[in-house]
Amino acid sequence: MRYPKELVLKNCTEVVIRPLTEQDEQALRDFYSQVSEEDRWFMRFNVMDPAVIRGWVQGKDDVFSIVAECGGQIAAHARLHTHAYGCYHHQGRLRIIVLPEFRQKRLGSWMLLDLIHLAMEKGLRELRADFVVGIEDAAIEAAYKLDFFKKAMLEDFIIDPHGQLHNLLIMTKRLHKDWGDF
Repeated sequence: MRYPKELVLKNCTEVVIRPLTEQDEQALRDFYSQVSEEDRWFMRFNVMDPAVIRGWVQGKDDVFSIVAECGGQIAAHARLHTHAYGCYHHQGRLRIIVLPEFRQKRLGSWMLLDLIHLAMEKGLRELRADFVVGIEDAAIEAAYKLDFFKKAMLEDFIIDPHGQLHNLLIMTKRLHKDWGDF
């Protein structure tokens, strides 16, 4: 894939998508400090822990990250987690975080397409994304539009900061060898 990639969002905002680098450590910390505590609650990692961010910017082999920049600041961060060995080696797991002011402008969808393409290049057969129903409904809708389908619904599986239970929707997408099979 070629980077940097310049995009114009639905509201005519210009952004650049590119791979995350080691020089982005502070910018990525700043990005996650702008994400609400409630949104951070639903993440699998404590993004306020400097060691987590450091691991991502150092480019561990099993995590590939891209960021979207606007005006010199990170507006979104997307990750593809893979496994080099074992029963999950054919699967990737996705996570995309977009700042609220950039949501509903298709930035997340553009980043999702890039991660799908990367997963295809890596020879993965399937992608997985987990969504909290009632919290990430816009992301669920975008995933359906890109041929992800419901694999499972775990009822009352996720607890929010207020003690309320939510369903976890597990979605997957089968990958093909090239875009002609898409």
